[in-house]
Amino acid sequence: MVVDDIIVSLRDVTKKFHTLEGETEAIKDLSLDVRRGEFVTIVGPSGCGKTTLLSLISGLIKPSRGEILLNGEKINGTSGNVGYMLQEDHLFKWRTILQNVYIGLEIKGAMTPENKKRTELLLDKYGLGEFKNHYPHQLSGGMRQRVALIRTLAVDPDILLLDEPFAALDYQTRLKVSDDIAAIIKREAKTAIMVTHDIAEAISMADRVVVLSKRPAEVKTIHDIVLSCEERTPIKCREAPEFRIYFNRIWKELDVHV
Repeated sequence: MVVDDIIVSLRDVTKKFHTLEGETEAIKDLSLDVRRGEFVTIVGPSGCGKTTLLSLISGLIKPSRGEILLNGEKINGTSGNVGYMLQEDHLFKWRTILQNVYIGLEIKGAMTPENKKRTELLLDKYGLGEFKNHYPHQLSGGMRQRVALIRTLAVDPDILLLDEPFAALDYQTRLKVSDDIAAIIKREAKTAIMVTHDIAEAISMADRVVVLSKRPAEVKTIHDIVLSCEERTPIKCREAPEFRIYFNRIWKELDVHV
């Protein structure tokens, strides 16, 4: 692995939480490198520390031990270089779609004509231009998730963190939206780390799947996903003959259902 290609590096990261009941170790001596332009998915038992891991990478919380590097620099607090997309779209119902996607630019004080134009072009590019003056309640759940992604992309982050971004959607919509989101991230050449409970979703969207152990989370295995499908989309990937092999292997590696 060429060091210059590594965008995120976790080195022996441990995270402990202190409560009135005592100390809880959520993550223990976890090391992981993510390459630039890579789509990495993370699976593991419920409560093993997957969301905690994203919070550490985003700079929202600090590790108890170890270090996390972004572009070779140690992460100290939140940064505009990291975009975070949550389960809920968190669109403001009183703002139009265009006003919602401007929020990140407003917070950063980056509402330049160039940035505003680029953001509007993203809406046009991904089929939402005609809805820019609509309000969130007028859009489907899948469209709202696309808006949430474009809002995250508007600030041009180096890396995207996605925490169960499709969990609130029904199964059919979830499949379609995962295709849409994966296509957008690929076209925008972004690096992404996604946490999911869905093994099939993890395999179909990823270049690599990281399997975590039960709490405290450690890296149990890492799978390079190679699928023989002509069109590398989440839906088409599920039809590849290797898909079920990866699924069964990862399923067996998990200590409990995810």
